[in-house]
Amino acid sequence: MAMKAGFSTLLLLIFISFSFSSKASQIIEDQQELPRVMILATGGTIAGVGASAIGADYKAGQKPIEDLLNAVPEIHDVAQVEGEQIANIGSQNMDITTWLKLSKRINEIFENDEADGVVVTHGTDTMEETAYFLSLTVQYDKPVVLVGAMRAFTAISQDGNRNLLDAVIVAASKKSEKVGTVVAMDSQIFTARDVDKTNTLRTSAFRSRNFGPIGTVFDGKVDYYYTSLRKPSHHFDVRDQVTLPEVDILYGYAGSRPDAVGFSLKFGARGIVYAGVGNGNFNDGVKEALIAAAQEGVVICRASRIGAGKVTLHNEVDDAKYKFVVSDDLSPQKARILLMLALTETDDPTAIQELIFTN
Repeated sequence: MAMKAGFSTLLLLIFISFSFSSKASQIIEDQQELPRVMILATGGTIAGVGASAIGADYKAGQKPIEDLLNAVPEIHDVAQVEGEQIANIGSQNMDITTWLKLSKRINEIFENDEADGVVVTHGTDTMEETAYFLSLTVQYDKPVVLVGAMRAFTAISQDGNRNLLDAVIVAASKKSEKVGTVVAMDSQIFTARDVDKTNTLRTSAFRSRNFGPIGTVFDGKVDYYYTSLRKPSHHFDVRDQVTLPEVDILYGYAGSRPDAVGFSLKFGARGIVYAGVGNGNFNDGVKEALIAAAQEGVVICRASRIGAGKVTLHNEVDDAKYKFVVSDDLSPQKARILLMLALTETDDPTAIQELIFTN
């Protein structure tokens, strides 16, 4: 009887061991089948820490990527996730050096097949600019998703955890292939070209004022409703760039002075985006200063401070005569990005205008 009991126990242990081994193997197999998503962290409110859970005062870019991932364990049910800290700053301190570093790293990730998609955690102040820059400089069609938060990591009603999970869901989805660089915020998906931050406080701050979101994230699923026909037609290769040509944005207002144009020229601007009133307009004094700058070879781009609509070519201003270009429906800050990149290849206003109309 003892021998039989011992044999039965042995069989039971073998069965349990086999079952455990099979389940472990299945878990490993299931994990290997999940899409691979690399999260590149740059700081921002999503990594911010406040003195109080209910107060508005906080310092951005305090939490490392490991803390962000540990706060959302559900991410690992969606994708095989790795995190990497690129920077840890408030996005008001985002700069061209960090843009170039980020773009180069994303291109490297896709070139070396390190991931199927990339998520970039970012402060909201300049997220739309970084997104547009990456859309023009990442050389691959794989998903790149920018995400942030309007409330700090330590806030009682913080939105970062949900936004981060949604961003990983978007990056991991096969539906996101060839969609281009997007911003995923507040359960909505926006193209990098068309999205703007439109509110200083609300969690629903991000909008595409001209065209709306292209998709949503709900109940762990991604749904796209349309795709933009204005995807970048030209990707700029900045992998060997250490800086970009200087381009300034000047702001138009009633009684604006032309002196600012001279200031930009003094400090070496190769391009000026003028965020004019209405349809990219300016007063006579500013107009003469911009004409003089264009005659010196500075590329002048007429944009608008309005925030929606488009700036039209050859309407109230004889753009051809003065060799000005217009921003089309790009915001001044995005027109600046495209102009900086265009100037790495050409300073011909006609060629630059074509790049604006097709990107």
